[in-house]
Amino acid sequence: MTESNAPTPLAPWLDAQHAQDFGQLQTHWLLRPGALTAGLRTLGSLHLIVLREYASTLSDSEAWMIQAKRGSAIWVREIYMSIDGIPCVTARSFTRLEDSKGCWRGIRGLANRPLADMLYHNPNITRSPFWVCALGKRDPLYNTVVQTAAHTKSPVKSAQPLLARCSTFWYQNHPLLVAECFLPQFWSIAQRSART
Repeated sequence: MTESNAPTPLAPWLDAQHAQDFGQLQTHWLLRPGALTAGLRTLGSLHLIVLREYASTLSDSEAWMIQAKRGSAIWVREIYMSIDGIPCVTARSFTRLEDSKGCWRGIRGLANRPLADMLYHNPNITRSPFWVCALGKRDPLYNTVVQTAAHTKSPVKSAQPLLARCSTFWYQNHPLLVAECFLPQFWSIAQRSART
């Protein structure tokens, strides 16, 4: 898939150019290329926890991301990552259910390893441009943030917007969506690192 035939994002998602609306530090992380886990490891000790892995159906708000029809069967993986014990990033990834048993079957066997372990070692996997947003409560990724809050016993109360990014990885014309939300406490860790 090329940038010219990328789908048009649906609200609240915006084209990557809007990342600059959130600030310089935020733009850096929202548009950081490569594996996010590699960048997070530069900030401290990284730990990944799997919240849920399950079969579901595709919602209108996510169907455009993988150019599929609403109601299509999908396989979902939801995780969060902590830096030095502080939950910092929540992620929701999904692909068509049939692809989770085919070309993207690796998503089912990762356990506590990051998706990067399967995404960045194959030159035939390509990535779409990023979309960014201040996450709304109706977005499925927001539900993953709530799951993270319940698991870590730290309710989502911050007045700060929940900034998120997503992109689609393509392999043999089959999509895998990765959406990542930076939790409010992440920014103080990133800011400290930016000062050093």
